[in-house]
Amino acid sequence: MGVGRWRAGRSGWRRRAQPCSAARSGCASASAPARPAVSASDPTGPGTSRRTPRRPFLSLHPGTAAFPRGAPRDPGLRIHEYLYFQVLSPGDIRYIFTATPAKDFGGVFNTRYDQIHLVPADPPEACGELNNGVFIQDQIALVERGGCSFLSKTRVIQEHGGRAVIIADNAYDNDSFYIEMIQDSTRRTADIPALFLLGRDGYMIRRSLEQHGLPWAVISIPVNVTSIPTYEMMQPPWTFW
Repeated sequence: MGVGRWRAGRSGWRRRAQPCSAARSGCASASAPARPAVSASDPTGPGTSRRTPRRPFLSLHPGTAAFPRGAPRDPGLRIHEYLYFQVLSPGDIRYIFTATPAKDFGGVFNTRYDQIHLVPADPPEACGELNNGVFIQDQIALVERGGCSFLSKTRVIQEHGGRAVIIADNAYDNDSFYIEMIQDSTRRTADIPALFLLGRDGYMIRRSLEQHGLPWAVISIPVNVTSIPTYEMMQPPWTFW
C-alpha cells in the first residue's frame, strides 16, 4: 500500500501519501515509483527544470505562512516554495490549487487579487502572438507547457499586458510532481509572476470552462491557507493527500 497514514474521507478511510526523503528508507511504493529529476535547456528537453514531489496540505502548521501578522508583505503570500489560489467560478471547480513560483525569473505577488480572471491562452502554448490577447490584458493567463521556454511564455503574457502567468504541465495525468522553472539561455528577463501548475489541475480547469462555454475562470490569488482550518480546505477531489 506504500507509505502513509490512514485518514477519514467522504467515501471511507484511505491512506494519505507522505513525502519521501533520502533519510527514509522504503518510502517509494511499488504502485508509484519515484520519478527521476529532469534537466533541460528548454521545458521539454535536457537543464531548465527539475521535478519535485508534491507535499500534502496537512504538513502545514499555523504560523508557517510567508509573512505572519505584522511581517512585511513584499515576498507575496507563499508557504515555502508553494503559492495557492482559489477558483471562485465555475462552481464545479471551486477549489484551492497549489502552484510553485519560478525559481530565478519573474516577479512576486505584492497585491492580493480577490477576484481576477484566469484566461486560457489561445493558442494554449503561448509562444507567440495570442488570438485572445485583449482578454488577457490586466488579467492572469493560463498557458500550457511545451513549444518554447517557460521564460518565453512569461514574456509573451507580459507583452500582452497580463498581470501573471500560470503554466500548467502538458502531462495531463501529472497530479503530484512540480517542475522547477528556471531561466533559459537567452539572458532575457520577465517582471510578472510565473507559476507552475500540475497538469491534472490545469486540464480540469480548462475542461470545466469548455463544458460551461466560458472564456475564463474567476480566481482569488494568492490565498493564505494557514488562515483556513484544515477541515475547510477545499482541495481538488482528484488530488490524493
